[in-house]
Amino acid sequence: MTKEALALEAIDRLKKEYPDADCTLDYDQAWKLLVSVRLAAQCTDARVNVVVEKLYEKFPDVKALANALPEEIEEIVKPCGLGHSKARDISACMKILDEKYNGKVPEDFDALLKLPGVGRKSANLIMGDVFHKPAIVTDTHCIRLSNRIGLVDGIKDPKKVEMALWKIIPPEEGSDFCHRLVWHGRDVCTARTKPHCDKCCLEDICGKYGV
Repeated sequence: MTKEALALEAIDRLKKEYPDADCTLDYDQAWKLLVSVRLAAQCTDARVNVVVEKLYEKFPDVKALANALPEEIEEIVKPCGLGHSKARDISACMKILDEKYNGKVPEDFDALLKLPGVGRKSANLIMGDVFHKPAIVTDTHCIRLSNRIGLVDGIKDPKKVEMALWKIIPPEEGSDFCHRLVWHGRDVCTARTKPHCDKCCLEDICGKYGV
């Protein structure tokens, strides 16, 4: 089976297995997803969802966060870990949104990459979930499962995985496929325990490459 055929089959099966899979970070505005995805680095989405509630109670919009002292932000977000750097990035990012984009998140991949604390994974998440544009979000689940399934061969660098997947994943499927990989990676193809291959919908086509 070619990688292209494997990708299409995996997309189809995961779509049936997780028809409602979406982003597990809670947000109702684009700027909130920017904040949450920065806080999610080395932290669970569940914890981020709790912490941001307190953050938005005190700073309910872009301008409020832009005017907040980084120390004030850090005091609230420190349960997510790396509080100092995350607060610094959030403060700087909101200032740019407020001053340059009238409080809006730019609908441009390269513009997103220029925002403090925003890398390719975050920019792709925004493009896919907020603006419904083609996107490949190479988080740890995507990288691990892409290697195990055999969509990529021993590639661990996020950008290289992203570039490889762009070649075999239909653009309109990329964002949802990556969300489904997250759900599958948490429930079945786990990282910290032995994968539950006996209940995996991809078991008969999986290459079981990598770890």
